[in-house]
Amino acid sequence: MELHDVWFVLIAVLWTGYFFLEGFDFGIGILTKLLARDRKERRVLINTIGPVWDGNEVWLLTAGGATFAAFPEWYATLFSGFYLPLLLILVCLIVRGVAFEYRAKRPEENWQRNWEHAIFWTSLLPAVLWGVAFGNIVRGVKIDARMEYVGDLGDLLNPYAILGGLVTLALFTFHGTVFAALKTVGDIRVRARKLALTLGVVTAVLALGFLLWTQADHGDAKSLVAMIVAVAALAGAIGAVAAGREGWSFALSGVTIVAAVAMLFLTLFPNVMPSSLNEQWNLTVTNASSTPYTLKIMTWCAGIATPLVLLYQGWTYWVFRKRIGTQHIADA
Repeated sequence: MELHDVWFVLIAVLWTGYFFLEGFDFGIGILTKLLARDRKERRVLINTIGPVWDGNEVWLLTAGGATFAAFPEWYATLFSGFYLPLLLILVCLIVRGVAFEYRAKRPEENWQRNWEHAIFWTSLLPAVLWGVAFGNIVRGVKIDARMEYVGDLGDLLNPYAILGGLVTLALFTFHGTVFAALKTVGDIRVRARKLALTLGVVTAVLALGFLLWTQADHGDAKSLVAMIVAVAALAGAIGAVAAGREGWSFALSGVTIVAAVAMLFLTLFPNVMPSSLNEQWNLTVTNASSTPYTLKIMTWCAGIATPLVLLYQGWTYWVFRKRIGTQHIADA
């Protein structure tokens, strides 16, 4: 296996890790409106991700940085062609981080309510836009012979990509609901389990349609296996939450995300960004990659740093593993 193939796999792993972790993170933000009944319950939900949300976003920074270094042509075409959606995602992530930190800085109700609105919308919009973006990457966009995107914003809003956005929204919200049931106690835990059952059915319908569409248009035997794993894991997650096994349900919803993202990358390879104008203009792991020397240096750096980062993040989740409820929240 060539180094550019290795880095395609590593970037796929980074995006998978990001969607697994930031997925329930976004879901919790959305649940502040869907599940929480009052300010204290919103504080409970926010506190479930309070120690870890910023660490989850490191996966996005690493995925973006790795793409820039390993596949500069892919990075340039992607970020120029998808400039507005990615800029909106970036703004949402900035505002979301500020909202988490500033919400409790003042006691006024309007102040806290406005930041809570910001948390909801800046969780919902990226959850949709990431699905739209990756739907377009898999489907193919207007790339010319110079490896430049020549379409417009309207080209990105096609039925396949919009369905992808609805799938990521539903899947992340379901993932977050299961996480909320796993991390809370009391009435909010019971309601989270009930909501997860409803969201699980909606997610299953949307995801099955999107994955079948993807398999029919772009799939092969390997992507079919990944699709079967994703569907089976989602069904298992719904069954586990119905049985009150939140740990299993969260693990299986995570497997669903991992398998679904793996399927998308399997349908891409060896392309990294297909051209809908001419297959000869596709960006591939070969024509979009950096030099072998650059990839070699990156491989050594990643081999040393990655285990340390994983150990630290795993330790963080272990330290903050206990459940919380409204009884643990002081009155404002």
